[in-house]
Amino acid sequence: MYQKILIANRGEIAVRIIRACREMGIASVAVCSTADRDALHAQLADECICIGPERARDSYLNMESILSAAVMTGAQAIHPGFGFLSENTKFARMCGQCEIDFIGPSPESIDRMGDKSEARKTMIRAGVPVIPGTEEVLTDASLAKKAADQMGYPVMIKASAGGGGKGMRVARNPEEFEELFGIAQNETIHAFGDDKMYLEKYLESARHIEFQVLADKYGNTVHLGERDCTIQRRHQKLVEETPAEFLDEELRTRMGEAAVQAAKAAGYYSAGTVEFLVDHQKNFYFMEMNTRIQVEHPVTEMVTGVDLVKQMIRISAGEKLPWKQEDIHFAGHAMECRISAEDPEHGFLPCAGTVTDLYQPGGNGVRVDSFLYNGCRIPPHYDSMLAKIIVHADTREDAIRKMQSALGELVIEGIKTNIDFQYELIGSESFRKGDANAVNAALEEKMRDIQPKQKLPQ
Repeated sequence: MYQKILIANRGEIAVRIIRACREMGIASVAVCSTADRDALHAQLADECICIGPERARDSYLNMESILSAAVMTGAQAIHPGFGFLSENTKFARMCGQCEIDFIGPSPESIDRMGDKSEARKTMIRAGVPVIPGTEEVLTDASLAKKAADQMGYPVMIKASAGGGGKGMRVARNPEEFEELFGIAQNETIHAFGDDKMYLEKYLESARHIEFQVLADKYGNTVHLGERDCTIQRRHQKLVEETPAEFLDEELRTRMGEAAVQAAKAAGYYSAGTVEFLVDHQKNFYFMEMNTRIQVEHPVTEMVTGVDLVKQMIRISAGEKLPWKQEDIHFAGHAMECRISAEDPEHGFLPCAGTVTDLYQPGGNGVRVDSFLYNGCRIPPHYDSMLAKIIVHADTREDAIRKMQSALGELVIEGIKTNIDFQYELIGSESFRKGDANAVNAALEEKMRDIQPKQKLPQ
């Protein structure tokens, strides 16, 4: 087992990994930008190295600085968290060249699943159902339009190297396709430095269901159940829960087996997530695989009792999985709400500032993953997520009540947040009934009504 791990990330996920290291008796090294010198992760770690200026590309995306920090401090492994360098093949290979373990899958698996077009081909060969779409990547708008015309509308335009909702647009007719293809491609170039796109048939009112998998380096793979991530705003998840109420046991079993099959086809080890879309006839299709820990991993931890971050570390260090599929048990219902520094009344513009007053809820079955403390500064340079509220109860109805109670207690003053927005969403009749499509339709309507009136002060 490792004696020291460097965490190449910030915010709540860095804090989460540092705590896991501490519980395992492993020393932790934090890295920070100049904007994060006083951040919680920088204070909690056993050591902290400043790796560059405030902009992410000069600090948290600076591979050479991060590896230099690891070598200088004697770290034997690097945990990338999510975002930033977590799915960067070049960085994973550079870690190996420096004889530092990358706590995640192999570079080959990241490549295979990170290129969405290649991932589709891998799943087709493995017999996992995929959404009908183009087999080859597209860069030319006119050729892409011909493919869309043949496929039939609506179609989903997606970045081949994409993720996080970037480079995605739904074209409902030929007239808007070329414009949306150009917009999505430009977004892809800016976000990922890549212009390759592909098309999928857009499934109206589909449910977004993902399965958590764990695999070791010896071919042992299990799934830890599903998460329903259907409720989203602009392809960004808002609420995640498990189990998915509309799945019956037969479908859940088939999807879980497909997720394991997908991970094995990718030659995968570590924690990963296989994402599916399920149509109204309960046909399911592979969408993508995230080769990292997910933001919403705590809901799986709450119902299984498995610490996914610790398992990632153990797998990376060469340990075998301690269980088979029949040893994984599920208890109760868990739910997560993402709390962000953004103003719902002004187009969800991100907000920076200083937290002047803070109260975070607690109690039986309530978990808060955050990096907040009284007086902490929220810089404008990074993702706006501040915290995750996770609850666990015997039933979905009880989990909803517990989440409302937790959101009602949560106080974050000094900056704008989406706390009230999440409270109203959780309390809506559509959400209580489990009608995620109705919730999403209401969110789309709200987004059309809300337009940014002015740029908020930073």
